[in-house]
Amino acid sequence: MRPALSQREDAAAADGARTLPAGPLLLVLTVVLLVALMAAVASGSTSVPPAEVWHVIGRRLSGDAPRPGTDDLIVWQLRVPRALLAAPVGAGLGLAGTAVQALVRNPLADPCLLGVSNGASLGAVAALVLGLGTGGALGLGLSAAAFAGALATYALVWAVAARRGGFAALRLVLAGVAIGQFLSGFTSCLVLRAGDEQQTHSVLFWLMGSLGGANWDLLAVPAVAVPGAWLCLQARARGLNALLMGDETAAGLGVDVGRLRRELFAVTSVLTGVLVAVSGAIAFVALMVPHVCRLLVGGDHRRLLPVSAPAGAVLLVVVDIVCRTAMETQELPVGVVTSLLGAPALLYLPDRRLGSDS
Repeated sequence: MRPALSQREDAAAADGARTLPAGPLLLVLTVVLLVALMAAVASGSTSVPPAEVWHVIGRRLSGDAPRPGTDDLIVWQLRVPRALLAAPVGAGLGLAGTAVQALVRNPLADPCLLGVSNGASLGAVAALVLGLGTGGALGLGLSAAAFAGALATYALVWAVAARRGGFAALRLVLAGVAIGQFLSGFTSCLVLRAGDEQQTHSVLFWLMGSLGGANWDLLAVPAVAVPGAWLCLQARARGLNALLMGDETAAGLGVDVGRLRRELFAVTSVLTGVLVAVSGAIAFVALMVPHVCRLLVGGDHRRLLPVSAPAGAVLLVVVDIVCRTAMETQELPVGVVTSLLGAPALLYLPDRRLGSDS
């Protein structure tokens, strides 16, 4: 069975010869990401020269006492954790979108289709409006509530999708959409219950995605979850390739389709829950990044997954810079900018490529 699958993958790789080689592209993306991270730390309402950025980071890493002044506060306490949070969140969204599109064999799918994002949003809004979280807005209490909502939704969608012993893609999608919309209705009711204008603003800002609550404590979980999810998905890259050929073909090639779908659903749900918990619901990144990366390296997941992660990281770091610098008086929600970029980008992508990947 394995040689047949390898032959199919080799054929896909040959088709990808018209695209870019993954190795050099990964190197370019890594360099661009480092430059974007430096720009994210140096830019903002108060500009900090790159030399001073390196000086502050160097003193902190070496254990020296920080110099008095605002530069250390701006660079180390505010901008460095925010940039370092944007990178794994963007990378995780790129990975989750790539996996979900293979999971349900739908190029228009993203983690929102599974309802997990809606569950996380409901948990976060409940924490803000009802005071269920112990931390402040965008703090650890909110993140814990959002993650709890994501896990509860994951368990509910799983139970509904597998209630008759199967785990078909169509049943999974229907369960995710139905439950997600049901939870979205509850979220809207809670938003209407917000006690004051400031609370409503905080809820809506979080629902549109925000990295404004980034701090060093929030970095630990996504820094572990995103690489862990990538390793799990990369180990199943051949299975993802087989799923795109159809369930019967994948089963004929030796893939346990039901088990693979359960594993992919578990990984993408937990990953999505972690990401939404720390950044809110950021639209279009998980949908757009896999399509762009397929245009660059083709549809073979052995190459697509490693490229999707840094591409998503670069996109979100750059978008966050725009959100912080586009307006002088206030910060734009990240989801607003990703939607403004994502909708035209998806309309521009050639139908020929989308059709060949589905």
